[in-house]
Amino acid sequence: MRVRIGRVGRPHGLDGAFFVEQASEDERWWRVGTRFRAGADEVEVVGARRSSGRPVVRLDRSVPRGTWLEVQRDQLPVPDDGEYYVFQLVGLEVVEEGGRELGRVAGVAPGVANDVLELDSGRSLPMVEDCVRAVDLEAGRILVAPGYADPV
Repeated sequence: MRVRIGRVGRPHGLDGAFFVEQASEDERWWRVGTRFRAGADEVEVVGARRSSGRPVVRLDRSVPRGTWLEVQRDQLPVPDDGEYYVFQLVGLEVVEEGGRELGRVAGVAPGVANDVLELDSGRSLPMVEDCVRAVDLEAGRILVAPGYADPV
């Protein structure tokens, strides 16, 4: 299975470089010599820099704007304790202490102070220790503290 690490964005300069949209925070992907998939092709980063704090890369071949940049899941480093990849959380059932089901994780949005769990029920929950009590990947659920989700 492949995991998205970014997407080909608008051009930057005249040499074929582009801004990486929705870029992974893992800087190793945006270094010269790194290889990953761009659509159906394997590509290599041949130029890398930053502009306005965002990665700008040039690949060994032209890739259309909007193409997803991906790596195999087994290429990802093992996250530290208490850290998770978004793809690990999407689809997990979210349950409040006491048993009330709140929905399933549809996505994780970056926030100003913290990331936010977006549920398929329309609820949004902050990913802070006071709210998220436990993440159990094997059981497929996230336990959250009461009081963070409005009653439906």
